[in-house]
Amino acid sequence: MVRWLKRKTCIGSLQNRMLVGLAITWLLVVILVLGMAWQLGNTMVKATNMAHLRYESTLLADEVTEQVEARIDSLSLLDGQVESDANPDDMSATLKSNEALMAWFEGVVIADKEGRVVADWPVIEGREGLDTSQLEYFKMLRGTQRPYVSEPFVGRASSMPMVLISVPRFDEHGAFNGFVGGVVSLDSGGLFDRLSRIRLGDEGYAGVATASGKILYHPNRDLIMSHVPDEAFNPWLNLALDGWEGESIGTLLNGQLGFQSYGQVWPANWVVGLYLPSDQALAPLNGFLQRLWWLGIALTLLMLPVLWLILRRMLSPLKHLAKQIGQVGRGERKRVELGTRMHELQHVAGTFNRVEDERQVLMSNLQEREAFLDSVLNATPQGMFVANFDGEITYMNPALLGMLDIQPNTPMNAWLRQIHADDLSGAKDMWQHSLKSGSDFVRQLRFIRNDKETLWLDIHARVVMLSQGGHSLGLVGVVKDITERREQEAIQRWEAEHDPLTGLLNRRGFERRLDDAFADFQKTSTPSALLLFDLDHFKPINDEGGHALGDEMLRRIAQVVAWEVRRSDHVARQGGDEFGVLLPSCTLSQARKIAESLCQSVGEISVVHEGKEYSVTLSIGVTTFHEDDGSTDDAVARADAGSYAAKDNGRNGVVINLHDETDTDAVHLFE
Repeated sequence: MVRWLKRKTCIGSLQNRMLVGLAITWLLVVILVLGMAWQLGNTMVKATNMAHLRYESTLLADEVTEQVEARIDSLSLLDGQVESDANPDDMSATLKSNEALMAWFEGVVIADKEGRVVADWPVIEGREGLDTSQLEYFKMLRGTQRPYVSEPFVGRASSMPMVLISVPRFDEHGAFNGFVGGVVSLDSGGLFDRLSRIRLGDEGYAGVATASGKILYHPNRDLIMSHVPDEAFNPWLNLALDGWEGESIGTLLNGQLGFQSYGQVWPANWVVGLYLPSDQALAPLNGFLQRLWWLGIALTLLMLPVLWLILRRMLSPLKHLAKQIGQVGRGERKRVELGTRMHELQHVAGTFNRVEDERQVLMSNLQEREAFLDSVLNATPQGMFVANFDGEITYMNPALLGMLDIQPNTPMNAWLRQIHADDLSGAKDMWQHSLKSGSDFVRQLRFIRNDKETLWLDIHARVVMLSQGGHSLGLVGVVKDITERREQEAIQRWEAEHDPLTGLLNRRGFERRLDDAFADFQKTSTPSALLLFDLDHFKPINDEGGHALGDEMLRRIAQVVAWEVRRSDHVARQGGDEFGVLLPSCTLSQARKIAESLCQSVGEISVVHEGKEYSVTLSIGVTTFHEDDGSTDDAVARADAGSYAAKDNGRNGVVINLHDETDTDAVHLFE
């Protein structure tokens, strides 16, 4: 069938092969030009769009910053109209006289230094007299004594998303004397007017979020007040939430790849982001290249007849040479003899005759060498293989076939897929490098047998050189099964950082992860919490029930603690009945909930010995990293002191020991 097709289509002729080759070369040139044009155009489109987004994000961030600062300035002017010792009636009158502020604010309040609201306008029942001393923004105002924008909340009366912009008040001695605050609606307060008017094509959009990750503005109103995706979905957005400004390419909320740029609204601790889907940005370029592609195809089709006629005339003398070479190959003649004046063909014929003579000699030697090599490779117990310089493995000895559990006739592409996916790419690159450079191939990789057993293989292949002329024949390789050695190394690495009784981290492994978390905190201010505790009433279990009973209790406690914390947390038994828990990227309120959950869960564990039931409780010390910490030892000392304080308070409790700070829950004012 193949021969019939070749006769009918003349694909097998040199003339048409060259014609096809020229056509393919032309197409490759067209493709190369289009590829270079696409690459250059893509680079220019990216640069242009990035520059545009950077300009727009900076402009929008500056606009929102001006809006926030204008409201802060207006509240500061209002504060200047209120005497530090004015009574609530005078304050209310002053608020009422500044009715113009209602264009910016849904309401304005004044609170005293104790955090109690003493005046508001417009008057809302239940707001005057409200105690804000325990709320997040009051603590920030009193601590920083600077203007502050609260986290967003939903208004109780309007059910609209809002924020509270506050400025601190001071008495005549410069001491903190309360605050003046204005409630701003995120929908109608005018903060995001420019964002609602921006146009980035059909699918581009702008968004605003707080540094804590809550969305303040988005074209899709259903997303407002929701949290941004996690770091794995869009790491650039998480960097922006940490204070980074810039542009990049990443995944958008709808899953598309797109350009994105971020600007910071520093007075409010907000992030402004602009997003443009890459498909929309590259659509004009793709349309232009598509038209060029069809133009190249049309030119190729027009050139084929002309090229065919030229090649037919030029290659006619080669038909005679091809005929005689075929006769030599079939054994019908020993040499090529041409009666042509073309020096090139005469040179080809002479070269062919010389090569044919050498080939006959080499074939005789090769057959002898192959017989000897086959005997050696079949007899050796070591896995061995032979490969040519096309990268194809032409022979595997029985030892290697048995090691890999494959048949001699198994295609190379079939068993290559059994190499572990994480090792395949690197092995291919090293193999190609060895083929091109002639250097040794040395690699360790994993191979999955047909019975699903995974082997670790050590492969060493070397180029085989001819003794005369230095020509290379291919590669010969040796394969060793090092699975047992690798497993032993993995066990040793695990045992070096884990407690053999509980399977938790030991002190060494825990300290390494503590150092890593502290380094992240110093670089990016990523919060982490540390819990240290030992077991209350554990000594009677060892004394009365023996160490076997104590070990059983430790194992149960380890299982419960590991179950209660998050998968990203690190739990360690540091020795005896001392435990530690590191909570990376964890706020203090989350850490306290986890600590309380541990107290409750561990308190429910018990062991029984000779009819007597034993249980333990936890005395947990909780702390977080602080910018004044010189090392992890400072945090460990605070958590350890907290644990001792919990014991002094009667045990079975949680004590939070911060760096000269106290922790209380934050509650929104107008929920």
